[in-house]
Amino acid sequence: MKSYRDLDIYKEAYQLAIQIHYMSLNLPSYELYEQGSQIRRSSKSIKDNIVEGYGRRRYKNDLIKFLVYAQASYDETTSQLDMISDIHFKEKPLTNLKTAYDQLGRKINKFIQYVESSWK
Repeated sequence: MKSYRDLDIYKEAYQLAIQIHYMSLNLPSYELYEQGSQIRRSSKSIKDNIVEGYGRRRYKNDLIKFLVYAQASYDETTSQLDMISDIHFKEKPLTNLKTAYDQLGRKINKFIQYVESSWK
């Protein structure tokens, strides 16, 4: 692994943050700087914490700490996504995004477990 860009969880988090960004721009104008801004920040925070943890990978505990931060940002993002879907997308729920985030959350959790048990 030469770079954080080689991590599947980074690649997925990056692509999902882009999808969230564009989805949030379709929110009503009164939500662009409220919930829209919040979900954009939390979704981008997932990838950013993965990157920062990778940058500190020589210190196992730091890597784990930032992966846990990424997991927490994932939790925040999915909470925001549920709310946005229920309020603004009742006719066409954001099921695909929710499913993709659920998969990402599981992968982050598995990577944390891998680092805890096997990282040198």
